[in-house]
Amino acid sequence: MALSIFTNASSMASTNALNKSNSLLSTSMERLGTGKRINSAADDAAGLQIASRLQGQTNGMTVAKRNIADATSMLQTAEGAFDEVSNIMYRMKDLATQAANDTNSTEDRASLQSEFDQLNSELGNI
Repeated sequence: MALSIFTNASSMASTNALNKSNSLLSTSMERLGTGKRINSAADDAAGLQIASRLQGQTNGMTVAKRNIADATSMLQTAEGAFDEVSNIMYRMKDLATQAANDTNSTEDRASLQSEFDQLNSELGNI
């Protein structure tokens, strides 16, 4: 069996051009599909490294932003509790001042003491 080699230079050039066009088309379709200029290290190794670092920083900033929002919520809750404690303390002061008045009867003082005790109990709940 004889081996024969046929060389057609224009056919080989056309095949190489077609393969290159198909490769470029594949890269373009991948970029269009993902919406990214860099899809692998082969596209731009330095750019991929920079993009990865920036993505890491962005993720870190997102977590920091969430932590700040959580801390803000916690502080707002604490502020609400402090306001409520302050209001209860003012009311307790008013009750103590009112109970010190000599015009109150024993029943009045007992009622004031009962409210005072309830407010004191509420302070423990806060």
